[in-house]
This record gives sequence, structure tokens and C-alpha cells, in this order.
Amino acid sequence: MAQAFHRHPTSSLLATDGKPHPLQDTLMAVTLVLGAVAFVTAQFHSLHLISSWAGLIGIVTGAYGQYISETTRERTLLIIGMGASAIGLGLGMAHGGLFGGVLG
Repeated sequence: MAQAFHRHPTSSLLATDGKPHPLQDTLMAVTLVLGAVAFVTAQFHSLHLISSWAGLIGIVTGAYGQYISETTRERTLLIIGMGASAIGLGLGMAHGGLFGGVLG
């Protein structure tokens, strides 16, 4: 039962299994940044192109990150980034969409 309480000495904020995950951590960071950009720019009607595209790319990046993620922390932060991206995409689409005013 002692092994149940053993902690990895190299556990960090991003890799709870003690191994480095550079691709997963990069996808997680990109998803969080795109989610934040999409969410913040969605609050402004005139920035719908940025919020729509950042939200769409954030959702795609987060979905691939979920597919290859290995730790719970990666999955948790990916879901937070994808949620913010989805809100930004939804509001951006409501304000004018991906091509609103540019094509047609």
C-alpha cells in the first residue's frame, strides 16, 4: 500500500506522469491562447472575424490535443480552451461569421 502514496519527484504542472509531453503541452498552450483570444474578441461586434477564426482553429487544435493527450491536466486545460473557443466561435458567428462582409 505504500506505493499508492508514492509521488513522482519530477511531477510538474503539465506532466503528472513524470514524462515530458512537448507536443501535447504545445497544443494545450495554443488552444488556451486561441480560446482566450476568441473569447475576448467576441465581446466586440466589429472583431467577429478574429473571434470566429480563432474559435474555429482553437476547437480543431483542442480536439487533436484531446486525441493525443496523456495526462488529466492536459485534458482539463484543453477542455477549458475548447470551451472558450466555442463561445468565441458562437458569438463571432452571431456577429457576422467567418467571412461576414468580406465575401459577398
